[in-house]
Amino acid sequence: MRKIREVLRLKFDCGLSVRKIARSLGIGHSSAGDYLCRFAASGLTWPCSLSDAALEQQLFPPAPAVPSEQRPLPDWSWVHAELRRPGVTLALLWQEYRLSQPQGFQYSWFCEHYRAWQGKLDVVMRQEHRVGEKLFVDYAGQTVPVIDRHSGEIRQAQVFVAVLGASSYTFAEATWSQQLPDWLGSHTRCFAFLGGVPEIVVPDNLRSAVSKSHRYEPDINPSYRDLAEHYSVAVVPARARKPRDKAKAEVGEQVVERWILAALRNRQFFSLDELNSAISVLLERLNRRLFRKLPGSRQSAFEALDRPALRPLPE
Repeated sequence: MRKIREVLRLKFDCGLSVRKIARSLGIGHSSAGDYLCRFAASGLTWPCSLSDAALEQQLFPPAPAVPSEQRPLPDWSWVHAELRRPGVTLALLWQEYRLSQPQGFQYSWFCEHYRAWQGKLDVVMRQEHRVGEKLFVDYAGQTVPVIDRHSGEIRQAQVFVAVLGASSYTFAEATWSQQLPDWLGSHTRCFAFLGGVPEIVVPDNLRSAVSKSHRYEPDINPSYRDLAEHYSVAVVPARARKPRDKAKAEVGEQVVERWILAALRNRQFFSLDELNSAISVLLERLNRRLFRKLPGSRQSAFEALDRPALRPLPE
């Protein structure tokens, strides 16, 4: 007999973690976690009045007498999108799947095949981003030459890039520098472009954002901190030499460089406004461009995921 009831007792009555429960009962922590997930998905409550046999049958129902090839498959892209919503778990999504498809697969199969499907999205480690949580900001590595009509002088414009974590919705604009006034102005225009404010802004450790770099307690530039207080956002700089902290921003920079800056490489610009007008047209096209491995686009994902979760702009 499986040690299901004892796992539940140690969890709900004693408040032990999954690993402590597994160590206490001499079972694998994955088995203990599986029991708890199945119990959560079953809709039962603790304490449970069912007998041990009935409880086991409730959590481990017999497989439907339907061939595997005839059972309905979950919509993995929908599962992937729903997991970005606060509080949504695989156990909950499996429960909803079984309610709509009684002949569907069991929880362990559901989890195993979702992980396999998710692994095909990218060969590198992927981060899960909650909706409306993080906005990653940085400057693109490439600059754009702007010609002065009168003197013929060429100035290199910087390109500010911001990417929302959950939807990858992207904002880009050109400024004359990476100095503090341009840095703060780009944030203001970015929030207006989004029509709302995320919980956290994740910049790199450039001087306009961070006065003094530190692995655990970086000093935020005072003016940048004032902007964060005005918009009620938290500034959490990426850690130095931790590229995964800003992977979303780096990918966003690459996308902007390939789909916007590369498309403008043969054009001449004589003012910053002219350059930003051209960037705006291509930016809208980029955000409406369909994903290769997921349904929809950055625009549709933003409308469905991030926009409802953004906090309103301050008065």
